[in-house]
Amino acid sequence: MKKTKSNLFGVIGLGRFGTALAISLAEAGKDVIVVDRSEEKVRELRQYTEYAFVTDNLTKEALTEVGIQNCDTVIICIGERIDTSILTTLNVVSLGVPHVYAKAISQEQGAVLEKIGANVVYPEHDMAVRLGKRLVSNNFLDFIFLDNQVEIQQVPIGARMTGVSVQDFNIRRKYNLNIIAIEHDRSTDIEVSPDYRFRDGDIVVVIGKVENVKRFERDMAE
Repeated sequence: MKKTKSNLFGVIGLGRFGTALAISLAEAGKDVIVVDRSEEKVRELRQYTEYAFVTDNLTKEALTEVGIQNCDTVIICIGERIDTSILTTLNVVSLGVPHVYAKAISQEQGAVLEKIGANVVYPEHDMAVRLGKRLVSNNFLDFIFLDNQVEIQQVPIGARMTGVSVQDFNIRRKYNLNIIAIEHDRSTDIEVSPDYRFRDGDIVVVIGKVENVKRFERDMAE
């Protein structure tokens, strides 16, 4: 399997955290390699990704065979089996994956994982979903996820908005979203005038229902 690194994520271990994270990434439209020793868990994920593999052995050779070395970001979700977690993380780091995250269930485990080159997370199920959204975001600040219905998100404007005023574009009518700030060249304006005309490079910070934010993002990407 050949994919560009920036378009490919890897999730090793399909417990609650790994499963939630893999689904979050897949639903965001990203290609995801998932790996677990359980045929049942891997089979469940095949509705979300075609790159789902069963392996009992997480050696460097086995990880190479499934294509982990092609990923830009890999998350090791094997916190409970500490020895396997550490060895797998070491193998992924040694394969040259640029961004390696590892789940830890204790500060001691996390300290070891950090020393071998991983970014450590101490998650529950909800944190997995939030991390997935953060990993796929192309913006330089995190979104804020308020609940299952509402979020605050940064969205780069599309060509159709350039030169159009806030009032004329009327994002509230078109998408049921509210603009709470506009960012340009790392400067943030929270007092948005209706007469403001969008410029190339603007990022709008919007608040609204998740499905409306996603629709707005899709339209701006076209």
